[in-house]
Amino acid sequence: MLRTLNRLNDLADVVQLSGQIWIDGENVLDPGTDTIALRRKVGIVFARPVVLPMTIRQNLTYGLELAGNKNRTFLNETVERSLKAAALWDEVNDRLDDPAVSLSGGQQQRLCLARVLALEPEIILLDEPTSGLDPISTGKVEATLEELTSRYTIVLVPHSVQQAARVSDYAAFFLGGELIEYAPGKQLFTNPQDKRTEDYVEGRFG
Repeated sequence: MLRTLNRLNDLADVVQLSGQIWIDGENVLDPGTDTIALRRKVGIVFARPVVLPMTIRQNLTYGLELAGNKNRTFLNETVERSLKAAALWDEVNDRLDDPAVSLSGGQQQRLCLARVLALEPEIILLDEPTSGLDPISTGKVEATLEELTSRYTIVLVPHSVQQAARVSDYAAFFLGGELIEYAPGKQLFTNPQDKRTEDYVEGRFG
């Protein structure tokens, strides 16, 4: 579902899409949609952090340089701003030229988030971003997301019901590809209107 929102499913020949998805008044499934511009507007972070085989700094500047921005001052400012927004600056600011793979799993996940933020998207898609992290790293990522909600629209597929209940302003429950229920987070997890949602929230299946 997340891949559909920024047309990453275009890269998978077996996926057939129909219907409409509207973002900022534009049906993103329209054949005429500029997918490169769409993916800059709608960034995605996957469950397993995938850092580029470059330095920490280059992971953040690569996309901007690819788009033609070579201004060193701007790039340096973007690196600092993005790492601060991802709650990683204090941990890595003195080793920006170290390989990104030298970071811990939690740090790599936050670096991937910072890499998306460097492109200044409007929407951030997160696919189970803390599923492989320890509780401390999970807490840091969730705290970062809480701060980012004032500036970005964040769509999160959580790895647990508990996380969904902690972080969601609004929540949607899907079952077998069907949208079962959509409501404010507190309502969906404390007073679901559909029996299937209630059963899932209370752990009867899933």
